[in-house]
Amino acid sequence: MKTVLHKIDNGLYHVENVLIFLIVGIMVLLSFLQVLLRNFFDTGLLWADIFLRHLVLWVGFVGASLATRTEKHINVDLLSRIVSKRYITPIKIVTQLFAITICAILSWASYIFVMSEKEAGTIVFENIPSWYLQIILPVGFLLIGLRFLLKIFEEFTGQTSPKN
Repeated sequence: MKTVLHKIDNGLYHVENVLIFLIVGIMVLLSFLQVLLRNFFDTGLLWADIFLRHLVLWVGFVGASLATRTEKHINVDLLSRIVSKRYITPIKIVTQLFAITICAILSWASYIFVMSEKEAGTIVFENIPSWYLQIILPVGFLLIGLRFLLKIFEEFTGQTSPKN
């Protein structure tokens, strides 16, 4: 069980790192190109600003999943500071189950939103439908929920993921 969890976690980690690298690289290059075009040629790419806003969503969700992996996500750890050490694991599992539930609800709500955008035929720029870029919303919440589920399995098996 440990090796399967470790392989899933590592595989997801590598995919997310590549995604972050590519997206941030595209964002930097596109922003730089926009600055050059606007300042030196009095023009610009009409679609670039909208595309960059959507890429910020992608970086945010992929980054949130990576933060959940290393337990660097936003959390309130008041209980872990005041209760006995032997209750820490059950408390972690309960809070992770709660987080999974919230992620599932948000994923479902964002899926409904994305499908309504698809049905409406909303176009972001050129001929690209908005839902292509917004699909990160339900997928991102699912990724974060999956990370919390992996954390629960780690608690049960005694395995901990790397903190890199």
